[in-house]
Amino acid sequence: MAMTCRGKVAGGVVVLEKPDLLPEGTVVRVEPVTEPNEAEKKALLSLSGKLLRLAGTAKGLPPDMARNHDHYIHGTPKK
Repeated sequence: MAMTCRGKVAGGVVVLEKPDLLPEGTVVRVEPVTEPNEAEKKALLSLSGKLLRLAGTAKGLPPDMARNHDHYIHGTPKK
């Protein structure tokens, strides 16, 4: 069962935000989470804004393109 729990180190011990999610004795793997810096956040917002401006601009597509894109691109059966 894959599950992600967040927490912080306090006094050399990982303290989970929701400690009741894992039963006592559960073996876990701890990996530090790195938050994006301001430049990375700005770049992500910039990219998402650019992509959002393209939303809905494609012309001449079949009305069921979103549902059946694999059919139109790869020839799989329609859904």
